[in-house]
Amino acid sequence: MSEQLPPTEPVPAPPEQPERHPVRLIVNDDLRRSRLTVLFRLLLVIPHIIWLSLWGIVVFLAAIVAWFATLFSGRCPAGLHNFIARYVRYSAHVNAYLYLIANPYAKFSGRPGYPIDLEVDPPERQNRWVTGFRIILGIPALIVAGVLQQVLQIIAFLGWFVCLAIGRMPKGMRDLSAYCLRYVMQTHAYLYLLTSRYPSFAGTPVD
Repeated sequence: MSEQLPPTEPVPAPPEQPERHPVRLIVNDDLRRSRLTVLFRLLLVIPHIIWLSLWGIVVFLAAIVAWFATLFSGRCPAGLHNFIARYVRYSAHVNAYLYLIANPYAKFSGRPGYPIDLEVDPPERQNRWVTGFRIILGIPALIVAGVLQQVLQIIAFLGWFVCLAIGRMPKGMRDLSAYCLRYVMQTHAYLYLLTSRYPSFAGTPVD
């Protein structure tokens, strides 16, 4: 007669992972900072600010066309989506450079590959009602993004002295800045119709 084994307890199911946001900030920064470029960071970023402003005028017009197209068809056309996504990604690169979240000088193309990068999923179906009232619905996110932009400036101001002293950005400061930047970029993506998902605080500071 074989010995009866005690009943085994059921294995608990793994915790459910939160749904991935369509707009994600990717961080591959090594924390080292060039003291020389940190010292002149505000001057070095001026060409980017000019190009970002000029490009932004075209993107604003493209976003209006995208709004009508999405309102009519329920989906942003792929060409407009990719064009606007490239601009928002470039904005993330410029902000990351300006706020000392990354060290290399950002390229003017908005192509992927920068140490602080932005991933944007392909066009998705969007609710026409949400699209129609997108600006009004985005006001709370804009307010929060404005506050986080102030936090970014404070961290960058303190980080400027730290980077000049030790040639590195402390990881905690970098991660908090990345967390703030992620929300700001998700807000831009929401308003520019790249996604119908509202900006989220969920997840770790670094995706």
